[in-house]
Amino acid sequence: MKSFVLQTRPLFESHTETNIAGVLKAAIQEWGLEKAPHSTAVVTDNARNMEVAVREAGLSPHIKCFAHTLNLASQAGLNVSRVSRLLGRVRKVVAFFHRSATATAVLAEKQKMLEIASHKLIMDVVTRWNSSMDMLERYLEQQAAITASLLSTEVRKNARQLDTLDSNDITDAEEIVTLLKPLKKATSVLSDEKSTTLSLIVPLKSMIEQSMTLDEKDSTTIANMKAAILQNISGRYSEVHNYLLESTALDPRFRSLPHLLPEQREEVFHRLMDKSNQLQQAGTVERADKREGGASDGDPTDAAEKREITQRVEQEQPPPSKKTALEDLLGATFAKPTVSQSKCRIEVEIEMYKKDTSIPLTSCPLKWWKENAQAYPLLSSLSKAYLTVPATSVPSERVFSTAGDIVNAQRSQLLPENVDMLVFLQKNL
Repeated sequence: MKSFVLQTRPLFESHTETNIAGVLKAAIQEWGLEKAPHSTAVVTDNARNMEVAVREAGLSPHIKCFAHTLNLASQAGLNVSRVSRLLGRVRKVVAFFHRSATATAVLAEKQKMLEIASHKLIMDVVTRWNSSMDMLERYLEQQAAITASLLSTEVRKNARQLDTLDSNDITDAEEIVTLLKPLKKATSVLSDEKSTTLSLIVPLKSMIEQSMTLDEKDSTTIANMKAAILQNISGRYSEVHNYLLESTALDPRFRSLPHLLPEQREEVFHRLMDKSNQLQQAGTVERADKREGGASDGDPTDAAEKREITQRVEQEQPPPSKKTALEDLLGATFAKPTVSQSKCRIEVEIEMYKKDTSIPLTSCPLKWWKENAQAYPLLSSLSKAYLTVPATSVPSERVFSTAGDIVNAQRSQLLPENVDMLVFLQKNL
């Protein structure tokens, strides 16, 4: 199971499933991954053509961008009729101030008079749900200044057609912003390019589903929004749920898997044990005991590492029961096998890992695995295959923006290979 960020060739044909699948296959072949295409993770948006293309290319697991998933769920909530009408009315007010220089000047005066921050009103973009939340939040911040401006003599005659918000509307707007704030924070966290994000999908999805649980105190508007968001997000990722759970378990911040039942946790770690064994059999993980591989018979590092693991596991074992008569007579000659001999190496590592202390949420799991690679040689290799997979396609989409910044009217004669190098330097330095 490997993860790579593939730079595919441009697709000049129509973006059909077959054409996209062909580009994916070409990228796999170019990077020398054709021997095991089924174990190459692919991260795309939720578009239907991408889903079919990945399936036709024979690639798995297919991770659908969680930021895009949050966008779809939030849009479902914002499309509730009451919320949609509210946003439309706010949008008209904001548009009026944007196109009227007089209204903008009066708004600035009222902000200064009322000692409100001198911020411009925000106009949302329909395709970006968080911009709608930002528009509402800014409107609430500037509500007093907006009302005072619309009542002023200079503005009133041109603002007669505007349908301003009453107290019930303001209350709904405040509750909508409060409801959507966790989703906006989750989107921001997932868009980070310098930390692992795949392991966050299950914890964040569980948190969002819990926050969308209906409460008897909810207004009708909020109850409808919660139901729409929950319905949209709850059925997603079912086909890769086990894979996501495994990645979460390999993140030392979430290794306890508190949202699962004990037997479900055991199933997750049992699957990780099987995956580790598969990697060893495929030759992608170095043998823990180098003597079995015929190399470095007297490697002191490997021997010390083995002794350390054995000692740690033995310290965690329950106290021995009372010796039997046979053990008392022959125990010195026929000693019982050590823990490392009776247990598979990966079993020892998993037991140690589960009992180890979880790291703070602000810590970097990749750095932790690097520092603890000697204590967990098999699990650390497995973690690289999972935790290097991004949860969103945001980083790859930013590459297009970077290319647009590099190739402009003054630099339109750049050779394609030079553009590739400049984009690479921009994203990696």
